[in-house]
Parts: sequence; structure tokens; C-alpha cells
Amino acid sequence: MFKRMTMATAGLVASLGLSSLAFAQAAPVSGTVQKIDEAQGKITLEHGPIKNLDMDAMTMVWRVQDPAMLKQVKAGDKVQFTADRVNGQLTVTSIKKGK
Repeated sequence: MFKRMTMATAGLVASLGLSSLAFAQAAPVSGTVQKIDEAQGKITLEHGPIKNLDMDAMTMVWRVQDPAMLKQVKAGDKVQFTADRVNGQLTVTSIKKGK
């Protein structure tokens, strides 16, 4: 029974064109906090390349998925963060102080 369910699941995944990459999380990116705008729920980060977004290193303003993240960091902090497109918007999905 289990083998049949596994085969059925594999067939469904293949038929939908999904791969393991579709479920992979974005790799953490190193950056430095330049500015925080709690009222707008935004953070300005100088960051390295972001492979999952095909983005070069730059400084830019990001929306944050959860405004509470902005209380964890301050301008000048080195951070590790992940970012992705959320509802069509470039968004920081996680952030923590780095080394």
C-alpha cells in the first residue's frame, strides 16, 4: 500500500512539473542594515548577490514579511537574511544578526 501511495505521489509531482527545487528555501545572504523605517515596514540593506532572485550586490529598500523583524536589528548591524517575491513584492522573509 505504501509503495503504491509513493508511486502515486511521485506521479502527481511529475505531472505538475514540480521539482525539489520548488520547495527549497532561499539561501541566506549577508548584508548590512543601512536604515529602518518601522512606520512603513521597510528596511534598507546593503547586500551581496541574491541567487534565488537573480540579483547582483547592491543597496536597496525592502519590505519585510513581519514588521516585528525590524525590532531585532538596527542601522549598522551585519545581518544574514533571506528574501523572495511575496505577492509580487521583493520581501525580506527572515533576518538575524550576523557576524
